[in-house]
Amino acid sequence: MTNTTIPANIGTVVSVHGSVVDIRFEEHLPPISTLLHAGKTGDIAIEVLAQLDRHRVRGIALTPTQGLARGMTVEDSGGPLMAPVGKGILSRMFDVFGKAIDRLPVPSELEWRSVHQAPPPLSRRSTKSEIFETGIKVIDVLMPLERGGKAGLFGGAGVGKTVLLTEMIHNMVGQHQGVSIFCGIGERCREGEELYRDMQAADVLPNMVMVFGQMNEPPGARFRIGHVALTMAEYFRDDEHRDVLLLIDNIFRFIQAGSEVSGLMGQMPSRLGYQPTMGTELAGLEERIANTDKGAITSIQAVYVPADDFTDPAAVHTFSHLSASIVLSRKRASEGLYPAIDPLQSSSKMATPGIIGEHHYLLAQEIRRTLAQYAELKDIIAMLGLEQLSPADRSTVARARRLERFLTQPFFTTEQFSGLKGKLVSLGDALDGCERILQDEFKDYPESALYMIGEIGEAKSKPKQAEPTEEPATP
Repeated sequence: MTNTTIPANIGTVVSVHGSVVDIRFEEHLPPISTLLHAGKTGDIAIEVLAQLDRHRVRGIALTPTQGLARGMTVEDSGGPLMAPVGKGILSRMFDVFGKAIDRLPVPSELEWRSVHQAPPPLSRRSTKSEIFETGIKVIDVLMPLERGGKAGLFGGAGVGKTVLLTEMIHNMVGQHQGVSIFCGIGERCREGEELYRDMQAADVLPNMVMVFGQMNEPPGARFRIGHVALTMAEYFRDDEHRDVLLLIDNIFRFIQAGSEVSGLMGQMPSRLGYQPTMGTELAGLEERIANTDKGAITSIQAVYVPADDFTDPAAVHTFSHLSASIVLSRKRASEGLYPAIDPLQSSSKMATPGIIGEHHYLLAQEIRRTLAQYAELKDIIAMLGLEQLSPADRSTVARARRLERFLTQPFFTTEQFSGLKGKLVSLGDALDGCERILQDEFKDYPESALYMIGEIGEAKSKPKQAEPTEEPATP
């Protein structure tokens, strides 16, 4: 294990408390964030988190500590945790140490960089607010994403989060010639394996990298996997000048892993048991996601809200970083309205006249107003029927139902299941369609003509087909 040119800095294990290891060094004390190797074969990795005195450091293990005992030797690696970067990482799956976990040969021509990087300075950041077009009508019209911004994706199991993320990856490759990086923090191994197969089937793997810190791994590994993904994203942005789409699932589990690490290190807990350094740790990760003069990292993050309590410190700190919120609704999914995005609960800070323009802003407001009026009238329709409404309300309902169906869209990634060819719709076409529906141009067309189409012109040539379910009548 020793190096012939530079003598290795060797320490001794003093104590082991689960994932927390205290190590004594006689000669040179390793700096904070240094990676240490212990165990008989050096396969136990420990990251230094605190210097206790002149000779002792305290670290958190990034691997299980079985077999580690007092008196064992520990070798200083001389540097921090490193992540692989380069063209060779595309279409591959990695763990927190940059080891390929997809059973394929080890990628060649890789460069290794520290996962601890500073956010880009303000002088390098782009001060212009730009829209990141996804090609998905409902997102581009009602909750536009920011290029270099962060969007939160809220939704339970089975409402289409993964399908939506897969479609965005597909559109990123086709429309922006960009790279997508999927970061699974505290993911179940089943989810990772399913996602890998889905990406392979959708043919988006060649421009994608996947990194996983799985649920069964120690908190130290789950805490650092986000930094590994960001280091890879920064390479594509800064060195290859490409736009990067960074998908994080789930950002709450990053905070949770930090809380576990903090508790193991013996820090005094803060509000609701969270770590006192939560705001700093989250900001350290989120601030690296930015739009610079060379390229942009746009992030979409799945957010779990503990017990649906939006005042929870984890949710509050996460929201402060987000520029858009996309809320998926189980009710819309059950009605067959895919993507099942709730347009009234979702929002974006980009939806202002100064950024998206006066025309787009006023149109989006009119769409929301129409859909909100329809939501209020649903109870009356369920109890008394559509015939009891005034003519003005009936036309509002007709517009809203046509808008709901126009805002559905066939996805490229679901072609094999739905039999419908995927559609990428430009923002101009999406706005044009919504405007023409609001002007009652399509009031004589059946609602099914607007269901699962791309641009509005397709409604005129489309044969009648199965519609989503009607509003259920309450008994």
